[in-house]
Amino acid sequence: MPDPRPQVALTDPTALRAYAHPLRLALVGLLRREGPLTATRAARALGDNVPNCSFHLRQLAKYGLVERVAGADARERPWQATALATQWEHHADDPAMQAAVDHLDAVIAKRYYERAMRWLARRAEEPAEWRRNTGPGDALLFLTAEELAELLRRQEELVAEFRPRQVEESLRPPGARAVSIAQYVTLYHPDEAADRP
Repeated sequence: MPDPRPQVALTDPTALRAYAHPLRLALVGLLRREGPLTATRAARALGDNVPNCSFHLRQLAKYGLVERVAGADARERPWQATALATQWEHHADDPAMQAAVDHLDAVIAKRYYERAMRWLARRAEEPAEWRRNTGPGDALLFLTAEELAELLRRQEELVAEFRPRQVEESLRPPGARAVSIAQYVTLYHPDEAADRP
């Protein structure tokens, strides 16, 4: 069952810079993983305070990344993510837009690194069947720009098969866990030494 909220596109530098805040990224990720939450429950899950989370949720709402949903009663005011993924172009002709893209990309890369370090710190506690399929990996390929685009499209097609499980818990088989598959595609510079420390 396809979700009606597959992705939201950020198309201006102000929205990109707003999204690049670490707590805002964490809030959107939490809402995508856990479903609708109040600011109180989000603050508890993220180890932050309620006023700060409330402020950042309102900022995210300005850019269409989160929205209010009906609560269990009139006092409860939960938030939900408006999409399962956020998309932005990684290149721009406008210098202000490119600077905002570069800033957000750098914040995301740092989050990938921090998540990997947290995983390494606790990996020994996980069952072997999970450990053997996790960790770093890479591939050095010689591709045209068109072939790279096609490879990434096919990869996204494979991942999309599992996206409905993100919002529909009944689709998750027993033993399913949240798995983060991070990717950062780079190009080697002709003068770059591949393994320079």
